[in-house]
Amino acid sequence: MGDRETPLREYLKKFFGFNTFKGTQEEVIQNVLSGGDSFVLMPTGGGKSLCYQLPALLMEGTGIVISPLIALMKNQVDSMRSFSSEDGVAHFLNSSLTKTQIHQVMDDMKSGKTKLLYVAPESLTKEEYVEFLKAVEISFFAIDEAHCISEWGHDFRPEYRRIRPIVELIGRKPIMALTATATPKVQHDIQKNLGISDAIVFKSSFNRENLYYEIRPKTEPEKQIIRFIRDNQGKSGIIYCLSRKKVEELAETLIVNGIKALGYHAGMDTQTRSRNQDLFLMEEVDVIVATIAFGMGIDKPDVRFVIHYDVPKSLEGYYQETGRAGRDGGEGNCLTFYSYKDIQKLEKFMQGKPVAEQEIGRQLLMETVSYAESSVCRRRQLLHYFGEKYKHDNCENCDNCNNPKVQFEGKEFVVMALETILTVKGKFKTEYFANFLTGSLNAEIKTYGHQHMDIFGQGSDKDDKFWMAVIRQCLINHFIYKEIENYGLLVVTDLGKSFIEKPYSFMLTKDHDYGSLQDINIARSGGTGAVDPELFSILKDIRKQIAKKNNLPPFVIFQDPSLEDMAIHYPISIEELANMSGVGMGKAKRYGKEFAALIGKYVEEKEIDRPQDMVVKSIVNKSGLKVSIILSIDRQVPLDSIAQSKGLKMNELLKEIEAIVNSGTKINIDYYINQVVDEDHQEDIYLYFKEDAETESLEDAIDELGEDEYSEEEIRLIRLKFISEMGN
Repeated sequence: MGDRETPLREYLKKFFGFNTFKGTQEEVIQNVLSGGDSFVLMPTGGGKSLCYQLPALLMEGTGIVISPLIALMKNQVDSMRSFSSEDGVAHFLNSSLTKTQIHQVMDDMKSGKTKLLYVAPESLTKEEYVEFLKAVEISFFAIDEAHCISEWGHDFRPEYRRIRPIVELIGRKPIMALTATATPKVQHDIQKNLGISDAIVFKSSFNRENLYYEIRPKTEPEKQIIRFIRDNQGKSGIIYCLSRKKVEELAETLIVNGIKALGYHAGMDTQTRSRNQDLFLMEEVDVIVATIAFGMGIDKPDVRFVIHYDVPKSLEGYYQETGRAGRDGGEGNCLTFYSYKDIQKLEKFMQGKPVAEQEIGRQLLMETVSYAESSVCRRRQLLHYFGEKYKHDNCENCDNCNNPKVQFEGKEFVVMALETILTVKGKFKTEYFANFLTGSLNAEIKTYGHQHMDIFGQGSDKDDKFWMAVIRQCLINHFIYKEIENYGLLVVTDLGKSFIEKPYSFMLTKDHDYGSLQDINIARSGGTGAVDPELFSILKDIRKQIAKKNNLPPFVIFQDPSLEDMAIHYPISIEELANMSGVGMGKAKRYGKEFAALIGKYVEEKEIDRPQDMVVKSIVNKSGLKVSIILSIDRQVPLDSIAQSKGLKMNELLKEIEAIVNSGTKINIDYYINQVVDEDHQEDIYLYFKEDAETESLEDAIDELGEDEYSEEEIRLIRLKFISEMGN
């Protein structure tokens, strides 16, 4: 396809319209053209795909790209075709194709039209494809998302480990492994597995200067997220959660709080996922709440924030997901909510997996913990994790640099930690040395008999968390390293040994203590969460007047907990009123006007400093259970059948329906009541609640009506009917 001597930049301009290469792209392409193997480490947005697209157009035969994601393949093929007048220039082979389409791909390849073929690793193992690929000319193999090969990578896929034998079977050609995130350990694994230990390694810097990194304690995260999004109105963002359930709940909460948001996870059908993704790309929607399935290969350059609602399972995952912010070099805020409880939850999920996999998972999690709890520059720590040295002490673009923590002289602690690692014979992990230094006698220490050493417990005036932090800062300063083959075992470096001989001033920083934040409740009103007694009493009076006017018992208008909530939060609009416990928009619109006006006047007269802290709306259908109960009632499914299908006792189901009705949702269960409650009983109980009842109390109703004659279930059913009809 032309003279090889022509400068590569001319081809770049001709085929792709760019004037210059980015980073190491040109060197990678030269290496492929000259038949060498390459390992390409290029962060998200660095231009990895061009490294195989351009050489494919210039070489004889077809370049094979092995990629794990069907959606990604389609995007890449479309973009490749847009640079050429010939559709056959790029194809993909995966499970989504029909027989006719597969024949078309094969014909185009035989005729030499196809320069690039994307294949899923699963398709590559099919005998018919292997035989076909043996018969056509192949220019090179590119393995995209190569971290999937390594068990230490954040997205390990066993089928990726079968790539090499199949490549040998088809016929060895130059191999290019590409990834956006690989620690030295993962890189070593990939090269070993693919048999490309001699490959030239092309590493771009992992430093994304425009990204701001911040870890926040996970206290009322929904409230913090809504506040953050409102402060960044109209900007695009992604919020990652670990479970599908949390994705749906959080997306729903954002929507009812006036934020244009949608969910995205693997449990949705393909059509919904594609639609939601397109709405985000077209900026019809500002925020996508997603599991990690979202974002790979999405080329949206102006994502302005990435929020992790849950801590990611590994730093590679974190780096790749935060890397989707600010790809255009503009603003990119990366916020993560951290609670050690989430880490313990993730550890529980690992139980039942093979021991080796659990061990790896735990190590990766511990790296994440050390990053989250650390008070060292975030950027410096991330780059160190990927084997890159950051030359500055302060990046001025992370929470730890912008709000420095208290520092203290740590020379003696560093020496003590390093000497302990050298003196204890055998190599162990961080936790082992932290326990040894504090003198914690656990089973492992007993096994080795190390409790008898003179230095056992020499650091017992500090806790294990302190020593973990000291060891972490020794790692960052290259005084110790973790073995690659037996990952996690600590070894003192020559630099560490010379520090022991000639110690110099070494400042340590105090870590954040996240533990206590779990117990903090943000006060939601003028400094205190207590009910304002004067306002509460005024609200009870107005409730009485409205009840009288409507000829209804007061509890049908609003129950006491709702009035208490109003006397804490001082809502002055219908929207704010709908946020109150047990109110909901239906009730707020029906009865709320006078309450809001009265509270507004009260606030003004008393000069009350209203809490500006957003009260997050809780949604009636916050749990999927409530939604499905409402839908079943709409379809007139008998209540006993609903209870059975949900695995609930009748009593539990009635409790759920009471919560639905009390928060203002209208339901109609006449179809069921007419089957199970005698007509006279219906009238008697209804009349009692309409005319005699002073409260909604079930006990009072049973006393008044007589438990011999009326069952508790009957009374609860009619009370539901009454509150739904009269109150909502």
